[in-house]
Amino acid sequence: METVNIHYAKTHLSKLIEAVLNGEEVVIAKSGVPKVKLVAIPKKKKKRMPGFLKGQIWLADDWDSPETNKEIEDMFYGVDDEEDSH
Repeated sequence: METVNIHYAKTHLSKLIEAVLNGEEVVIAKSGVPKVKLVAIPKKKKKRMPGFLKGQIWLADDWDSPETNKEIEDMFYGVDDEEDSH
């Protein structure tokens, strides 16, 4: 954590802001006594919009059937030799 005096902070504000944006902590002191801490404002999270794709996505009727799940499993892990012989 970097501690600077008020005069230095006024003179080098841009440099201190850049340091804070890069994750450093900066404390500004008056007469050697810490008074304030510079902190970055956190980014706002995007607001979730449930259902915004409603009507735009189509799923087959058998998308979660045992047969489809087995086919996908075989694609990922391969077909067992025992099953091939039947």
